[in-house]
Amino acid sequence: MSGRHPPYPAYRQSEVDGLGEIPEDWSLTRLKFVSQCLDGQRVPLNATERGEMEGDIPYWGASKVVGHVNAHIFDEELVLLGEDGAPFFEPHRDVAFFVSGKIWPNNHVHVLRPNLSRIEPRFLTYGLNCTPYHLHITGSTRDKLNQSDMNEIVLRWCRLEEQNQIANFLDHETAKIDALIEKQRQLIALLKEKRQAVISHAVTKGLNPDAPMRDSGVEWLGEVPAHWVTKRLKHISPKIGVGLVINPSTYTRDEGTYFIFGGDVKEHGFDLANARRISQEDSDRLTPSRLSEGDIVSVRVGDPGVTAVVPPDLEGANCASVIIVRRGEFDSHWFCSVMNSWVGRQQVGLVAYGAAQKQFNVSDAVEFVFPVPPPDEQQAIAKFISEQLEKFDALSSSATRAVALLQERRTALISAAVTGKIDVRNWQAPSSQPEPAHA
Repeated sequence: MSGRHPPYPAYRQSEVDGLGEIPEDWSLTRLKFVSQCLDGQRVPLNATERGEMEGDIPYWGASKVVGHVNAHIFDEELVLLGEDGAPFFEPHRDVAFFVSGKIWPNNHVHVLRPNLSRIEPRFLTYGLNCTPYHLHITGSTRDKLNQSDMNEIVLRWCRLEEQNQIANFLDHETAKIDALIEKQRQLIALLKEKRQAVISHAVTKGLNPDAPMRDSGVEWLGEVPAHWVTKRLKHISPKIGVGLVINPSTYTRDEGTYFIFGGDVKEHGFDLANARRISQEDSDRLTPSRLSEGDIVSVRVGDPGVTAVVPPDLEGANCASVIIVRRGEFDSHWFCSVMNSWVGRQQVGLVAYGAAQKQFNVSDAVEFVFPVPPPDEQQAIAKFISEQLEKFDALSSSATRAVALLQERRTALISAAVTGKIDVRNWQAPSSQPEPAHA
């Protein structure tokens, strides 16, 4: 970064722990000296009130717009800073936002009116997004930035015209980075859509494009290969149960067998980062929910319908908040793919219930309808899907890594500019190139 943008000619110690050096002609100030807190004018609205005031004016929460209303409290240039529930300790996510125009903030976000004679609002926003909030946050269950702690935040400060230059530089550079991030995210979304289409086509139409087709007899399913049969889950596998729950006080970390939550089940796999171990006594008591290699586990509560196949290393594990389809005459990986396709997820969506946390029941699951190919085709479809998913996941992982690198670049660039590690006083926005003349 220093290769593109030089450092300042001279630096001095800031004499504040953790802040290090600052450019020689910079100084330090506190937030309370460059802004006025307007929190007393905030008015929170509940969902019913927002519904009665529906409009096009942003209603701000801790770190984003959470709705729109037909009235406003403020109509000016302000800086919003999360009070509680903001991602203070996620370095690549913003907690401060520059806003201009009509807004209605709730009581989860601080409202700051910058002193325009002392600080540029965008510069302030960038500075607040580089603040070490571990020095200011209180709260054991929910991170909260109290007004008194917020007012004491120390900011690096320079001349107003220099602040404006830094803000212009960061606006230009972050816009370019954000555009690249958006392209990568669009690619990830496209790959996800294509991935799902490949799975769905394979499990409903098969791999032979010349196979004769017939009406499945199920309106939403349409045609399937003529030699396939349509079955309900209870006829595919008569052994279906629900993972049991134990008292959390019995969890341990280093003995007994795995205890897996529904939330640890991911599409085509398991995430054991949050798994626990339980005593052998509890494991023996929970024999009905003990897993065997090749069983199908489908999330019942939380993200209902997400399904995975039990691998060999989870033989004997226990689980909760899942529906267990015991391995049978079918190919487990084929059935997992069917459940994760729109064929399974659509049926889950139709029977899922619960406002705060969606879930579905075994009594509904056993009635799910699936197009069932012969065993050899099940294996071929499962192999094909596995190969295709490997390709899609590799491309998606590459795009995800690109997003992470771009986010790191963005965060580092903002930090370098607002802390004076780079000198952009001579930076000029590139002039737009004219369109080439066509012959």
